[in-house]
Amino acid sequence: MQHAFITLVPKSNQQSVSIEDVKHLFHNYKTVTSKTGNQINYAYTNTAFPYEILDTSATTLKLQSSHDRYDSIYVGIGIEKEQSFIQVSLPTTATFGDKGKANEFSRFLAKKLEGELQLFNGRTMYFYKR
Repeated sequence: MQHAFITLVPKSNQQSVSIEDVKHLFHNYKTVTSKTGNQINYAYTNTAFPYEILDTSATTLKLQSSHDRYDSIYVGIGIEKEQSFIQVSLPTTATFGDKGKANEFSRFLAKKLEGELQLFNGRTMYFYKR
C-alpha cells in the first residue's frame, strides 16, 4: 500500500478532525466541481469524483468506484504525538487513475484544512501560513 498524510499543525484552521469532517469536505469538493461543470456546460461531477463514499469503521472511509479506470481509495483519521492527521491510502489494486485522484483529493483536503501534506512520493507540501 502507498500512503499520503495530511497533518494538522498548530497553524492549521482546526486542531482535530473527525470522519464526518472529511465526509463534509468530500461533499464540498463534489459541489465545487459540479458548479465548475455547470459553468462549462459539461457533466463534470461524475468525472471529478467517480467514487461512492462507504463507511468501513469509525475512523476510516472507503472510496469505491464502479468506473473502469478507478478501483478504490481508503481515507482514515488518527492522532499521533498530539497532532491529528488524515491518511490517504492506495491498496495494491489501485489504478493510475486512483493515484491521480488521491493526489488531487489530498491537496484539496490539505488546502482546506491548512495542513502539511506528505505526498505518496515522500515530498512535503505546506498549506499553512508560515
